Amino acid sequence: ELASALQERILILDGAMGTTIREYELDEAAARGERFQTNDKDLLNNGDILSLTRPDVIADIHKRFFDAGSDIVETNTFSATTIAQSEFFVEAPRESGAGRKDPEFFQEKVLENSFLQDLAWELNLQSTALAREEADRSTARTDRPHYVAGAIGPLTVSLTNSPDADDPGFRVVTFDQVKEAYAQQVRALAEAGVDILMVETIFDSLNAKAALVAIQEFFEAENVRLPIIISAAVGLGGETMISAQKAEALWNATAHLKPLAIGLNCSLGPDKMKPFLQELGATALFLNPINDAPSLHKYDARNYRHIDRNFGPAPEGDAAAAAAEDPTDPATWTWTAADSLFLALVDEVHRRGMRIIVDYSWNHTGTQFW
Repeated sequence: ELASALQERILILDGAMGTTIREYELDEAAARGERFQTNDKDLLNNGDILSLTRPDVIADIHKRFFDAGSDIVETNTFSATTIAQSEFFVEAPRESGAGRKDPEFFQEKVLENSFLQDLAWELNLQSTALAREEADRSTARTDRPHYVAGAIGPLTVSLTNSPDADDPGFRVVTFDQVKEAYAQQVRALAEAGVDILMVETIFDSLNAKAALVAIQEFFEAENVRLPIIISAAVGLGGETMISAQKAEALWNATAHLKPLAIGLNCSLGPDKMKPFLQELGATALFLNPINDAPSLHKYDARNYRHIDRNFGPAPEGDAAAAAAEDPTDPATWTWTAADSLFLALVDEVHRRGMRIIVDYSWNHTGTQFW
């Protein structure tokens, strides 16, 4: 349904949750609510916690965005992971003079912290429920589908860079630890009923990669798939702020996921963003399978793009072999010279990190050719 809607019109994504929350002029007491009154750390900057302590505010924000014309709203889950929430609930080693954060700290004090695990899970479920309720209301009111995107934020740690200039090989967390935190969030968002998974505000591409691997592993384990949106934040040179990937590199690193959309957030404002959006637009070419021709469809064994085998009439004697082929079983396929040539081209193009656009036409005899 979502893909069909995109074929018909441009879908509008909501605006920024964090800055909109500030319009409500909440104070520390409002952010804490009764539930977190005795928390040792301030919670006013923990926007996600408002899904529990001020759900009326978050629901109203979703409603306002839908009323303004948004087709998709993001869940209030930018920091709904154990790692991100630990900033508000766990004493950091430096605060007690015990040293610095490291993988051991995150494993014992964060990832294995049952309070943080339960809190992150609840934040994702409750935030999705608030967005879903407003989406369903807007759908009923306008008779036009409205959607919920599960927001997956960038975390407060980096896998790309070391926080210690004297120890460039040091990382406060490991890739597997970041993936584990994201995996819990992905599962919670999916079970809560989001329509889309959105990896957003990417300033560290390696962090985002961990989130995307967690998504892939969830899809494979549960035999499900949800549309993915990827959105990066860039600096003045058009690079992701920490990992310094340009738009083309970002696309090359994520294209295999076949995202529903890829883009850049508001980072620098519209004027300075324009050339970087143009670069990304020229790079991120999406290819849809050609399925409307009466021909034998194949998928090659390396899971490349769809191959529509229609190089003209089959040579005499090939009809029986073609009829015996199973499009889902490469072992039954009969490869022609044209097939082999095309796959060699695909191999070379993928090796160079390029993309292919395939189209077909008719020659004067009425035979299709590539």
